[in-house]
Amino acid sequence: MSKVRWGLLSTANINRRLIPAIRASQRGELVAVASRSKATSAAYAKKWDIPHAFGSYEGMLNSGMVDAVYISLPNHLHAEWSIRAMQAGVHVLCEKPFAISLEEVDAMIAASHQYGRALAEAFMYRHHPQTKIAGEWAHSGRLGKICLVRSIFNFPLQNRGNVRLVPEYGGGCLWDVGVYPLSFSQYILGRLPEWVIGAQWIGASGVDETFAGQMHYSGDQMAQIASSFRSPQYTYAEIIGTEGQLILNRPFIGLGDPERQLMFYPVNGEAQEIPVPEQELYVGEVEDMHAAILDNQPCYIKLEESRSHVQTALALYEAAQKGKSVSA
Repeated sequence: MSKVRWGLLSTANINRRLIPAIRASQRGELVAVASRSKATSAAYAKKWDIPHAFGSYEGMLNSGMVDAVYISLPNHLHAEWSIRAMQAGVHVLCEKPFAISLEEVDAMIAASHQYGRALAEAFMYRHHPQTKIAGEWAHSGRLGKICLVRSIFNFPLQNRGNVRLVPEYGGGCLWDVGVYPLSFSQYILGRLPEWVIGAQWIGASGVDETFAGQMHYSGDQMAQIASSFRSPQYTYAEIIGTEGQLILNRPFIGLGDPERQLMFYPVNGEAQEIPVPEQELYVGEVEDMHAAILDNQPCYIKLEESRSHVQTALALYEAAQKGKSVSA
């Protein structure tokens, strides 16, 4: 195999971000899209100039035409269709959150091992140079001991019929955008928290439309996260260490964003901007899958990390519901 043949499993709006990334890659090609309706997939294929359209997910997975799929279904379907794809011999890039229960995550990981298929959570920002540089600074000790990580991701969800607001579909702002700051905290601190506390505002939808959480780690380290569907789009991340702080002004969004900055504020001395090579935000996760499939390289985001994301989110939800701290 010299190129990975990609299929889109659903016609979700987020696909518009991945399609250019696949086409910009040297070792991938977009060959198919599947929907539950042949008319829907055919119209989508025509719009995006995709060669093949399928009127069922099974039809595409069993066609022999695709080597990898991007799963952008509602959250409650991630596990089922990731597993069914791997059973069909297809590699999987699955949108975040990986799943909405640990039982589902464990079943996905087991299927990856059983069928020998690459499986990765689609946290595109983790592959961006800004995130990797921030991680290198934190992990190398250049910030001293990390005391606190703070991060936030808000955006206004105005369509009240959106699947993000359906409780049975795994809706809620923590699952949707809160997992970005959650995963950033886990990446910087490198492990699960010992215990968490959480607070949420439940809208008429029945899901959390604002969520704030605090995660406590061994060694006197903490992380604070926030997310919301009720305010203008805003993302921010800050790593505070004993030797200074690192601020990421656009940690989770932006496509070739000229305003993206990574700033270091030392305890002593002048603030400095750290140069960041700009990269299209979704290219990294596509190339990572190509390396896993074609070069037998491990995926950059390990399955254990994805499991920890879900485990921590579940603990935060439990803490918010109970109104007290919960062990992670």
